[in-house]
Amino acid sequence: MVSLLTRILLGALALLIVAEFIPGVTITGLYPAIVAAVILGLLNTIVKPILVILTLPITILTLGLFIFIINATLFMFAASFIDGFAVDGFLAALLASFLVSIITTIGNKLID
Repeated sequence: MVSLLTRILLGALALLIVAEFIPGVTITGLYPAIVAAVILGLLNTIVKPILVILTLPITILTLGLFIFIINATLFMFAASFIDGFAVDGFLAALLASFLVSIITTIGNKLID
């Protein structure tokens, strides 16, 4: 339970950091960041594996780069229904999802 809470808070912190540096990504506070981290975690756990399987031929042809498109799409999808979390455009979502992935990966390595 502590590990899950820590990972959610790490995701929220990563979102807040990314919102400061990427123009077009807006998070109005800690609560929307936590909600967004939970929603993104659920989307990455449930929806992303299904999308990866459905788009496997494209992913293979692009040598795995299409996964970045999936991540950005899920990022924009999450932002579309969370008040206080907004993404203006696909490029902002692409950069933000990439940076959030890097920050959370580094954070998870430090936690473990």
